[in-house]
Amino acid sequence: MLWPVLDEIFHLGLRFDNSPEAVKQRQDFLLREKLGICDIVESCKRSKIDASDLGMTEIRLRNILQQLQLHPTIKTLIFTGGNPKNGPEYLFRRQLKAHGLKLHPVSTDVPRVHQFTFLNREYSTISLTSPSNAANRAIGSSVLYKKRKKENPSYTTFDFRVEQYQKVFLKIDCV
Repeated sequence: MLWPVLDEIFHLGLRFDNSPEAVKQRQDFLLREKLGICDIVESCKRSKIDASDLGMTEIRLRNILQQLQLHPTIKTLIFTGGNPKNGPEYLFRRQLKAHGLKLHPVSTDVPRVHQFTFLNREYSTISLTSPSNAANRAIGSSVLYKKRKKENPSYTTFDFRVEQYQKVFLKIDCV
């Protein structure tokens, strides 16, 4: 769901297939907006094939701190998922802890914002609601979603994500 959400926010007109044109659309967008994208999980094993973070075992993490050293212009990490077990924020916290570092809260509202210092540079992290369908239950139980749904019965979990991601990617009311 990440690409449909970004497509909606940026009016990209993306193709949703595996063609070279679809890949180029995404690459052009990322370059234009100066965004990098990667999974914190470099490899893992799964007992069943699904998108659940909880189903991952033998997780090998991508070295995000090394990426920060290699790319000194990075200032903010955006996690598309939060702090439950094996979520991106959870795994990043584990990586920081191994280096004696930790996240410090800036805002505990969703999306949550944290800061950390690495190599004398200050970084922000923003934890968005996961774009996976598995997060729909959590969205449905959130106070903000229930309020929006009451105001507009056609409001969906997709609308919720677009609203949340828009604030971050278009830098509206965020760090």
